[in-house]
Amino acid sequence: MTAVAEVLRPLVPSVLGVLVRRYGRFDACEDAVQEALLAASEQWPGEGVPDNPRGWLVTVASRRLTDQWRSESARRRREESAAAREPVAAVPGPGEEQPANADDTLTLLFLCCHAAVSQPSQVALTLRAVGGLTTAQIAKAFLVPEATMTRRITRAKEAIAAAGSTFGAPSPDDFPERLRVVLQVLYLIFNEGYTATSGEDLLRVELTAEAIRLTRAVHALRPDEGEVTGLLALMLLTHARRAVRTGPDGELVPLPEQDRGRWDAAMIAEGAGLIRSALGRGPVGPYQVQAAIAALHDEAPSTEETDWPQIVELYGVLGELMPSPVVTVNLAVALAQVLGPDAGLAVLDELDGAPGVGARADAVRAHLLERAGDPAAAREHYLRAADRTDSGPERRYLRARADRAGRAEPRP
Repeated sequence: MTAVAEVLRPLVPSVLGVLVRRYGRFDACEDAVQEALLAASEQWPGEGVPDNPRGWLVTVASRRLTDQWRSESARRRREESAAAREPVAAVPGPGEEQPANADDTLTLLFLCCHAAVSQPSQVALTLRAVGGLTTAQIAKAFLVPEATMTRRITRAKEAIAAAGSTFGAPSPDDFPERLRVVLQVLYLIFNEGYTATSGEDLLRVELTAEAIRLTRAVHALRPDEGEVTGLLALMLLTHARRAVRTGPDGELVPLPEQDRGRWDAAMIAEGAGLIRSALGRGPVGPYQVQAAIAALHDEAPSTEETDWPQIVELYGVLGELMPSPVVTVNLAVALAQVLGPDAGLAVLDELDGAPGVGARADAVRAHLLERAGDPAAAREHYLRAADRTDSGPERRYLRARADRAGRAEPRP
């Protein structure tokens, strides 16, 4: 079954692209592709993968559409219109003689990330329509009931239909903004997989793997787009540490305590090479800066030997490109490595009362207070951070740090 899934998933954008170009109804075509994928997952393990799996999926999905529209036309007395639209199953449509159209991936991503669709629905629709995940798989990854995810995906398709969107690339004027939204959605998918915001698992590898796969596909189509390269590099450099982010019992292992010898060296080399190739080639964006920071972490022999002054400078650049509380918190961590914990605490003080700071600010403040010799205050902030996170592994880690701080003696 795993081998079948590996064959199916990369075919989804191409198959869906063929159908949408032929029929123009994204919602109906997407449903038909999902039915074809389900049929393949049931038949192929026993019968074997066909010689032309893409053609098989197109044929089955086309038949599903034809059956649906025949039923509709019978009720509405439009048999002739439906018959005129019926395809010859094995014959490619105009412009479809090639085995696949790689541009379908990017065009479908643009469609799924339409401005009429909310961000959570953009994520869900991207994973289903372009990634080929089932609604049940997506619901499980985001820890919501399948019915909730079904409604989310349905609303997304309805919003696209109401907006009158068609299958086609955006205009040159619209392209930069649409690409920005696509990259943001892929970034959100990756982050949710790498550090799950809720539940008992810190990692959801199916999401990180899918985000990397889709970003690779976009990069293959737009290799000269600096932010596409930057995002792929960032994902690879971050994902390279996945094996040691948790301990034997699923507990969180912070970066300074990780066994760097178990990081994925090949993935680090690929990510570092990508970001080096992108920097200096054009305008620098937030993903490129974050990838450069990740490369400095990954290529350092240890936390102490990391080039922290350079990281401080890069966070300064990132703060100008993408000001946010998260960037400020990370700057505080880096500055504390260069100038000491008091310098980091002073940066955190600038965030007091700022919305959207989250548990990380309390966790970082607790860590810096602990370094500064104030374990009682550190314990208080560790507990505050634990109360503010929905992640089980993070909560257990923070409470363990609070217990340790509670047993420590204050520094004279």
